[in-house]
Amino acid sequence: MTTEVIDDSFHVFDTTLRDGAQREGINLTVADKLTIARHLDDFGVGFIEGGWPGANPRDTEFFARARAEIDFKNAQLVAFGATRRAGATAAEDPQVKALLASGAPVITLVAKSHDRHVELALRTTLEENLDMVRDTVSHLREQGRRVFVDCEHFFDGYRANPEYAKSVVRTAHEAGADVVILCDTNGGMLPAQIQAVVSTVIADTGARLGIHAQDDTGCAVANTLAAVDAGATHVQCTANGYGERVGNANLFPVVAALELKYGRKVLPAGSLAEMTRISHAIAEVVNLTPSTHQPYVGVSAFAHKAGLHASAIKVDPDLYQHIDPEKVGNTMRMLVSDMAGRASIELKGRELGVDLGGDRALISRVVERVKERELKGYTYEAADASFELLLRAEAEGRARRYFRSESWRTIAETRPDGTHANEATVKLWAKGERIVATAEGNGPVNALDRALRTALDRFYPQLAKFELVDYRVRILEGKQGTDSTTRVLISTTDGHREWSTVGVAGNVIAASWEAIVDAFTYGLLHAGVDALE
Repeated sequence: MTTEVIDDSFHVFDTTLRDGAQREGINLTVADKLTIARHLDDFGVGFIEGGWPGANPRDTEFFARARAEIDFKNAQLVAFGATRRAGATAAEDPQVKALLASGAPVITLVAKSHDRHVELALRTTLEENLDMVRDTVSHLREQGRRVFVDCEHFFDGYRANPEYAKSVVRTAHEAGADVVILCDTNGGMLPAQIQAVVSTVIADTGARLGIHAQDDTGCAVANTLAAVDAGATHVQCTANGYGERVGNANLFPVVAALELKYGRKVLPAGSLAEMTRISHAIAEVVNLTPSTHQPYVGVSAFAHKAGLHASAIKVDPDLYQHIDPEKVGNTMRMLVSDMAGRASIELKGRELGVDLGGDRALISRVVERVKERELKGYTYEAADASFELLLRAEAEGRARRYFRSESWRTIAETRPDGTHANEATVKLWAKGERIVATAEGNGPVNALDRALRTALDRFYPQLAKFELVDYRVRILEGKQGTDSTTRVLISTTDGHREWSTVGVAGNVIAASWEAIVDAFTYGLLHAGVDALE
């Protein structure tokens, strides 16, 4: 089922399937968990914590199916559970039996290390809690399992009673736990505090330590790295930082920092270059939009907007980038806005495959055109396709056009029975022929889109592949209420690539028409269709 860990000196431990799944809005099926496990194994983490077998049927099923369906190449599967109940024995405890029945080669036990939690939550004595840790770890070791122990609320417990918190670590270590993980369960610690405590606990217990950091102060990644600085050799993280409340230490910035900043090899060769893809793939499975501004893997992580930055990047990209984005599977992007200078435009043109040839007059015209249009409400940061059409129009001296619009209109009708009907009519010219087409839709914009397709489909069959996948409307500042200017952003796909276009007008339908026309024009251009003019 799994290969042996080649290098056990440092652990990358992922708990997306357990701790990450506690994030609000995430509800994973067994199939989802299996898919994410495959992604994490492909990425090269050493351990994948799959859940708590016996605690719910879904986790129990996951372990059974993972054993049968996944041939792990890099990771070992980990089952999560608790130390035995007070007053019982580990060998008789049902949930300890469920951990063994899961078949997982590694088991993580959560243990209380805060004296107050022992007395109030477990309702037992401090000494009995140590016996629970000792008995459970020893029993699982006797059954041939590798054991990690998560010391819950460790840092708060250490602050309240450092000697007892350390005694839990020492007990787990002496009973045979391979690693004892210090958990910042409430997420309230800061890096200097983490580093000081981890250093002291290593010196006083001799145990191998790990770190599990929550992100409530926004320091989970920094706290994880501070623990590594202090000697921790096991990091627990979740993909994209998913987790309860504000989340956990984010797997991707942690491993990127370890590999690129610390020079520590913690992943198989070539895995780091897959990081952006893996991050976005997992986001798709959990049905959360990938964070655009996530370090390393966000689409904006290497996006440059200011003209001053662009001028420097034109000379050397490293002047405003801390790493080469290709190392983590990402790309540099130039953003075009009213902040754009000549260097921004030239670099963006190169990115889009439009060589401006260093023509200063042309580049200056494009800069002025962008600033003029952004003043009216256009935005090209999120509409590369519309910007490319503008750029080509200036560079080639003419706009790409596949049809000429004579007029269009939409009708929204409310019927006596309370239902609604939307109809659009377009009148246009294509290839020397005047076409009039009418269509209905589930809204006026959808009706307009259908009418345009009906008019053009026999001339441009490529349009059948175009699908609108996102539609966003923003009322711009300036005028008030229904008299405001409207900006529409549309994302379209042909099944292979996706592009975004923008339209701005005094009403949402007119702005939508402009964005749709740009979307069709860009799609036909990149499908290799010759323009009419």
